[in-house]
Amino acid sequence: MDEQAKKILLDIARKSIDAALTGKTKPLLSCDHPDLQGKQGVFITLKTHGQLRGCIGRFVSDIPLYQLVSEMAVFSATEDPRFEFNRIKSQELHQLKIEISVLSPLVPISNPFDFELGKHGIFIKKNFHVGCFLPQVATETGWNKEEFLSYCCSSKAGLPANAWKNKDVEIDIFTTEIIEEDK
Repeated sequence: MDEQAKKILLDIARKSIDAALTGKTKPLLSCDHPDLQGKQGVFITLKTHGQLRGCIGRFVSDIPLYQLVSEMAVFSATEDPRFEFNRIKSQELHQLKIEISVLSPLVPISNPFDFELGKHGIFIKKNFHVGCFLPQVATETGWNKEEFLSYCCSSKAGLPANAWKNKDVEIDIFTTEIIEEDK
């Protein structure tokens, strides 16, 4: 993705969050940049002073990337259930750092260790239990592959920590293109 496209996405995310938190009218979105027309997944991670304040995304989209970035930015700021009682306030806007992770398609793996830490994210599914970690989680935590899989099962998917060892648990991997503000 070129620098102009990255800048457009960051601008869309910030303006969408600003409107949602201040009660302003949602910005009218229109974008003809070819890199932003694809229907791919995205996660928006929000941090204040290095502390997570929201992270929500979708793996599949039926709308162009620039529109999905707007939606997920607002949801990350206002709907992340981990921050239900401590939502981002409009006063935090100037301190808020936005990170956009544009996702590759999911690729199923049969061997749970067939991924590279820091390069691949994981998506774990068993029946209605699902959980995922973005690739940067492994880098930020320093976990090994077994810890990465185990924590995803237990803290994200609501499964036993060792569920990834079972053949009826589906594991997919993906990569991301990370777009960050310079702040």
